[in-house]
Amino acid sequence: QVALEETGGGSVQTGGSLRLSCVASRYVIDNNSCIGWFRQAPGKEREGLGVIYSTYGYTSYGGSAKGRFTISQDLAKSTAYLDLNRLDTEDSAMYYCAAQKGGNWISCTRRLSGTGFGSWGKGTQVTVSS
Repeated sequence: QVALEETGGGSVQTGGSLRLSCVASRYVIDNNSCIGWFRQAPGKEREGLGVIYSTYGYTSYGGSAKGRFTISQDLAKSTAYLDLNRLDTEDSAMYYCAAQKGGNWISCTRRLSGTGFGSWGKGTQVTVSS
């Protein structure tokens, strides 16, 4: 099973930025992997922010992430990134990454719902204050 660790969370003021990292251990984020980013705030459902299909670096984003968040990868470091920009208090949440090997670009986009990922990290907290 993949072990994932998210880092980079913290406290930031409205309008600020953060870069979250998702590092895989006992596993290599190499070709044919789907990596997803999600968040969950207290009392709210988990929200899919976006996915990246490692083979081509293709990305697909959920509604809240479009235009403000960017997913990227560094296969040499087995790491995926989530850049958070123009943060608002509504973005305060625990942020998670998830990974699944195999499949294709189409199946990766379907995993934006949160289903189909075999491994999840424990999350990193992002707190945005005004």
